[in-house]
Amino acid sequence: MTSATRSGTGGLGTGEPGWGTLNLAPIGNCTVAALVDRQARFVWACLPRLDGDPFFPALLRGEDPAGDGSAGHWSIDLDGYAFSRQDYVRNSAVLRTILVSDRGDEVEVVDFAPRFARQGRVYRPTAFVRVIRPLAGAPRIRVRLRPMADWGGSLPEITSGSNHVRYLARPQPMRLTTDIPVGHILDERWHRLEGPRVMFLGPDEPFSGDLSHGIRQMYDATVADWQTWVRGLALPLEWQKVVIRAAIALKLCVHEETGAIVAALTTSVPEAANSGRNWDYRYCWIRDAYYTVQALNRLGALDVLENYLGFLRNIVDSAAGGHIQPLYGIGYEAALPESIAPALPGYRGMGPVRVGNQAHEHLQHDAYGQIILSSVQAFFDERLFRPGNLADFEALEQVGDRAFALHDQPDAGLWEFRTRARIHTYSALMCWAACDRLANAAGVLGLPERQAHWAARADTVRARIEAEAWSREIGSFSASFGTAEIDASLLQMIDLKFLDAADKRFTGTFAAVEKALRRGDHMLRYIEPDDFGQPETAFNFCTFWLIEALHLSGRTEEARRLFETTLERLTASGLLSEDSDIETGELWGNFPQTYSLVGLINCAGLLSRPWTSVR
Repeated sequence: MTSATRSGTGGLGTGEPGWGTLNLAPIGNCTVAALVDRQARFVWACLPRLDGDPFFPALLRGEDPAGDGSAGHWSIDLDGYAFSRQDYVRNSAVLRTILVSDRGDEVEVVDFAPRFARQGRVYRPTAFVRVIRPLAGAPRIRVRLRPMADWGGSLPEITSGSNHVRYLARPQPMRLTTDIPVGHILDERWHRLEGPRVMFLGPDEPFSGDLSHGIRQMYDATVADWQTWVRGLALPLEWQKVVIRAAIALKLCVHEETGAIVAALTTSVPEAANSGRNWDYRYCWIRDAYYTVQALNRLGALDVLENYLGFLRNIVDSAAGGHIQPLYGIGYEAALPESIAPALPGYRGMGPVRVGNQAHEHLQHDAYGQIILSSVQAFFDERLFRPGNLADFEALEQVGDRAFALHDQPDAGLWEFRTRARIHTYSALMCWAACDRLANAAGVLGLPERQAHWAARADTVRARIEAEAWSREIGSFSASFGTAEIDASLLQMIDLKFLDAADKRFTGTFAAVEKALRRGDHMLRYIEPDDFGQPETAFNFCTFWLIEALHLSGRTEEARRLFETTLERLTASGLLSEDSDIETGELWGNFPQTYSLVGLINCAGLLSRPWTSVR
């Protein structure tokens, strides 16, 4: 294998004890994904897809991995382990970890999920590959492959053959094919690593062809596939490696079979210590996906946009002009009942571990706008394989009808309050945007009557927002109609083109938001107590909204300084979770969080010096 070149921030560092850390590196292929810690241990992977049963749930099994009775991980242990170095192969999702012993022995572990074009299709199996080779000294290793089933409630039955081990877990039996002696795997024997060894964990079927040769071909093709994708990105001049790593992580959150985009790869990592704010984010939120495709579209990653538009067309067809949920399963599932997995104690023992998400039952009216904002580009962009047509527009008009009807009705809002409903300004703004963008689409399609119809509706919604959401008491727009509440989503008025940055109403709103919610280098979502009390951590996406607003308000140097400070909180893999501790900067919440990575990409593009500056 070739040596990795550093492609994220954080660089080389030591391993960390325990499962209770978000200093993790994702690998995947847009079918499955795994989180690998600094000691090259798989601590999280769900099968047969991103929202499945965790085959490796160690991340949610507490902090003690030392005892031989631990399970839920796939570890490659180096005898006398002292520290590690880790990074990705340049511009790829192929991870390289070097384990170093206290005697100077070194072992390289290369991890990836195969992904490449084959026979006219993308080969992205439910599979992971691990390649191990000695680099220095006389290293001794052991392999501990300890999967679980039933959300940590049971261990799969194990059978073996001469060169494979079968793990009969539901719903996806898996087979390990390897050139390591099978007895070494089954008995977890310490043994001398005297040459390269490979492991292919995939569907329960024989591996076709020569194993070592096949893995080498998979490695080369997978690296080439990722690097070719990155080569097509339109990057800013500055912070390119940071943006590349964020873009790759966003693509790892795509379920390519349907085009769905999960909000994060994990469930139930709490937003703050012992907060109970533990949610399952392995589903497709219409809102989160909108921001994701917006960011990737700014980089020119049209493949993600086109796939997601297909997902939305199916969702719109299923709704038949009716209710749109705020989130769906990645296979279009509407019902995502929320339950507790009692066998898993949770991240650092901070349960509960939730499966499913009750928010699928919520009324969140902003979803109608986000469907239209995501879809409307298809009527303007000549690069797309499938441009929007009249039938698509007519289907979207039904979504617009719902947006107009619900723009002044109470909902749970974008922060998904579970016990209260209000007329949230952000939801109304998105309903306005739905009508406004439909008018634009009608214009390009040559439909003047429909253009006038939707423009008039947009004017009606705008007038209602300006009358009901403006608070003379605080000289600012408010988070909900008829109140003086503040939340960070008000900063989106510029991005949605509802207000110009120079509008005095926005400058007043920005001043009120910054005063109420800014905490040094962090930004809160809101300050009012919610279903779980007072918010304790900053919401990373909102910090990026703050950075954008600073720049657009003429405070660019301050915005750049705050952006650089925020980048210091990236994990060694160059990523972010949902939340940050205001005092320490420690990351909390599900990981990697698409919202946070979107903010990073958007701010880098906004703040970067132009390419013309280097000519």
